[in-house]
Amino acid sequence: MREYTQLTHLQRYQISALLNIGHTKTEIAQAIGVHKSTIGREIVRNRGKRGYRPKQAHQCALERRDKAKRRISTAEWKMIAQLIQLDWSPQQISNYLGKEQRLPISHEWIYQHIYQDKRDGGALWKHLRCRKKRRKRYGSYEKRGQIPNRVWIDERPVAVERRDRLGDWEADTIISKGKKKAIVTLTERKSRMTLLKKVDDRKAETVKQAIIDLLKPFVDQTLTITCDNGKEFTEHLALAEDLNAKVYFAHPQAAWERGTNENANGLIRQYFPKGTDFADLSDSDIERVMLRLNHRPRKCLGFSSPDMVFFQEMKVALNT
Repeated sequence: MREYTQLTHLQRYQISALLNIGHTKTEIAQAIGVHKSTIGREIVRNRGKRGYRPKQAHQCALERRDKAKRRISTAEWKMIAQLIQLDWSPQQISNYLGKEQRLPISHEWIYQHIYQDKRDGGALWKHLRCRKKRRKRYGSYEKRGQIPNRVWIDERPVAVERRDRLGDWEADTIISKGKKKAIVTLTERKSRMTLLKKVDDRKAETVKQAIIDLLKPFVDQTLTITCDNGKEFTEHLALAEDLNAKVYFAHPQAAWERGTNENANGLIRQYFPKGTDFADLSDSDIERVMLRLNHRPRKCLGFSSPDMVFFQEMKVALNT
């Protein structure tokens, strides 16, 4: 296999001369001893507005090579490590550094750094989101009990599906080890803002009050709530009345109909994996996770954070 070498300044003059007298890329490649794809790539990447000129082409190639050789300093890696420890993904970090710090570094390079750190005995890899198998549900929905007067998601306004507005929430509970305590989770569809509250049990009255406590500060930004079919949401009529909102239910065993909240629950499980006893968690532990989720950038938000989008939308609504 022929070893790859960079084109020289002289070869670029030869390419220019042969192009000017009408030779094809294949003929030029044969003349200077390189593959024809090298010629095609050279012409595309290093030509200017007035066509392919050897001096300009050589300068472009050198600048690109110098940029590729850039090395990340120890101080910059330290900053990257701090962002990793805040549970930012490599893609989020790459985007932030490119936009805010003028530091071009690919997310693949950050992943390589994390895995090298792991090989060296470091713990950065523990801040990556783990892939976990989905829970397999056994039995039928009927075993969970019936919820009277449900309004199905089919009747929910189309604007909710399109994420056209602020104020459409999805609700669920995450269960503790031992299935006694739980965390009530709420996610706003447009901004991905996530609210969390630990509860001592999953009784309908307890969960209803937790949702009210979480949403009361944002009652003007609460238009709809979409729940799953857990019995903990039996008090949905009282919830709707207290918050002056509409409550809808996803279809049984159709978690994708509440995909925004399901995704948030997956992120929360990074901090509180299955088998965690929520009795050991303090309110400050819950608050810390909520802040981290809401202040880190999201690709689906153009790398803005849920907190930023939520309060910007609130401000726009107040000024209209």
